[in-house]
Amino acid sequence: MIKNLMGDYETVEYDSKRCILLYDNVENEPYPVHWHDAVEMIMPMKNEYRVTVADEEYNLRENDILIVPPCELHSMPPMPGRRLIFQCDNSVLSQVAALEPIMRALNGPILLTPEYDKEIHVMAKKTMLDILTLYNSHAELADVKIYTELINLFMTIREFQIEQNKSSMDVDEGKIDEYSEKFGVVLKYIDNNYMYDISLDQLADVAGYSKYHFSRIFKQYNSMSYPQYINARRTKAAEHLLMDSEMPITEVAMRSGFKSLTTFNRIFKEIKHCTPTDFKKLYTLH
Repeated sequence: MIKNLMGDYETVEYDSKRCILLYDNVENEPYPVHWHDAVEMIMPMKNEYRVTVADEEYNLRENDILIVPPCELHSMPPMPGRRLIFQCDNSVLSQVAALEPIMRALNGPILLTPEYDKEIHVMAKKTMLDILTLYNSHAELADVKIYTELINLFMTIREFQIEQNKSSMDVDEGKIDEYSEKFGVVLKYIDNNYMYDISLDQLADVAGYSKYHFSRIFKQYNSMSYPQYINARRTKAAEHLLMDSEMPITEVAMRSGFKSLTTFNRIFKEIKHCTPTDFKKLYTLH
C-alpha cells in the first residue's frame, strides 16, 4: 500500500540518506489515483500489470517497462504477480541544467517494449535489474551508479525520439544536421526565456528561417508546435513554483510566463489534468 498519501499526493519516503526507492512488489492490492514528484519506473517480473496514467491505460507484459514522469496522476488495480516499482528524486535530475535536453524525453509516459525498440527495451530491462542489485547492495556508490544508468537510459531514449522525428522528415542528411543544430539553439533559447513573451518572429530569427518555414519544420522535428512546447516548458516551471506554499497562484502564473490566470488555469489543466490550485493544495498537504 502507499505509506503516506494525503488526498492524491504521495510523499515518497526514501530511506535515510538515499534519494531512491525500490519496491520488489508482490502485493495483490489496489493503488488509488495518486501523484508524486518522483520519476517512477514499473516492470512486471511475473504476470501482466495494468497502470492508468492521466486516463490512459497501459497494459504491461512481463519485462515491459513503463516510465511515469513526475506529477502525473496514475493508479494501479489489484493484480497478482511480481513487479519492480522504482522511484527516484526528480530534483536530482531536473535541477541540473546540463541534463535538461535529456529530461525532454520524459514529456509524457513511455512504455518500453520490444515493439518500441528492441535495443532500448533490452537496455531498460537490464537497467531495472541492475537497479535491483545495486539498491540491495547498500554499497557506497550504489545510488551514484543507479543515477548514472538512469541518465544513460534517458539519453538513449531521447536520441531515439530525435531520430524518429528526423526519419519522418523527407529531407537529406545534411538538412537534418542543420535542423538539429538550429533547433538545439532554439530550444535552449526557449528554456532561458520562457518567462517572457516569445513571438514566432523571435524564434524564426534565432533559427534563421522564415516564419512559415520555422513553424512547419519545428512541428515536424519536435512532434509538437512551438506554442505547445513553450506552454509545456512554462507548465514545468510552474510546477516547481507551486511547491512554494507562500507564493500566490497569480504570481506563479506571471513568473512562469503566462499573461493571464485564465490562460494559466486552462493550459495547466490540459497538461497536468488538475488545476494549479488543486496541485498546490495537494502538494502542501504533505
